[in-house]
Amino acid sequence: MTKIKLGFIVNPVAGLGGSVGLKGTDNKVDEALKRGASPMANIRAKAALSELVHLKDRLLIVTGKNELGEASARELGFDVCVLENGHKGTAEDTVELAARLAEEKVKMILFAGGDGTAVDIYKGVKNNFPCLGIPAGVKIHSPVYARSPKAAGELAGLFLEGRENNIKELEVLDIDEELYRQSIISTKLFGYLQVPYKKIYTQNRKSPTPVSEKDNIRSIALKVIEQMEPDTYYLIGAGTTTRGIMQELELPFTLIGVDIIRNKKLVAQDVYGKKIMDIIRGKRSKLILTITGGQGFLFGRGNQQITPEVIREVGKENIIIIATNEKMMALMGEPILTDTSDKKLDEEIAGYYRVISGYHETVIAKVAVP
Repeated sequence: MTKIKLGFIVNPVAGLGGSVGLKGTDNKVDEALKRGASPMANIRAKAALSELVHLKDRLLIVTGKNELGEASARELGFDVCVLENGHKGTAEDTVELAARLAEEKVKMILFAGGDGTAVDIYKGVKNNFPCLGIPAGVKIHSPVYARSPKAAGELAGLFLEGRENNIKELEVLDIDEELYRQSIISTKLFGYLQVPYKKIYTQNRKSPTPVSEKDNIRSIALKVIEQMEPDTYYLIGAGTTTRGIMQELELPFTLIGVDIIRNKKLVAQDVYGKKIMDIIRGKRSKLILTITGGQGFLFGRGNQQITPEVIREVGKENIIIIATNEKMMALMGEPILTDTSDKKLDEEIAGYYRVISGYHETVIAKVAVP
């Protein structure tokens, strides 16, 4: 029996900079490791491949060596064909590997990484080959990614079996990380990829906050400040909606980072995992978050500084969700999503929350695992 060829690429350093507050990994791998970051890309890639184990006897995984895909595929017992050409995991290597996979006539390419990885895949195959991303990076604005590793594996399985043949041209987007670290969002469209598509499995592109929401953001901020309790540490998550709180308090803020305040005064700015824990461990604390515009994620998209350890320390009951009316309407009844890279924690977080959407407005919303 001729086996179905599945192209598989892992960017092993994708996401390294997220949990340690570097807001990306481009040119920051050494610094991320120095800060204690743990590689997660292969863990997430393996989670996606696990959804294809039932097809193991029918699949041939064509991939790069070692951590570029081979290791995860072999651990799960897949038949593997390794393309040997000295790959080390650089952007240029990803481009070359993607091009070679296309030449091998694989049915599709399943890849793990962030927006930069999607750009490299696009450069290798252009707009004429089915590809699907496993979200493993810090910034994932591109809609070429599935909602979660599990969703990526499930959708890939449907496509490989011929049970889902819908293909959609979706944007390959990336931002300038150096500007991003300065809280300047500069997004560039590189092109389009052919992506197996089914709405329940794929994420939307990240959308900006409209200027028209300014008054709504201010009303939310005023309500949150009014409800703040004394001697409590408040972790202020990333985003323009949460920024409104800091602006009303006339405090310096980190648009794409995490700040901590107590008694309405700044305690620490632009902190991450370990540094957050050093401040709040054993103390009363609350976490204020908004959802990503257009995608609906509460955790896992640009706020990996808030690690599973931090979330457990704060406690589910102390998570405060704020979102503008426009963001809530854009969900169109779909749940808010959580993707912390800790499956058990995601399941613990899931449930119904009261979302502050205005000074006199709250909405009951469901948080679910994608």
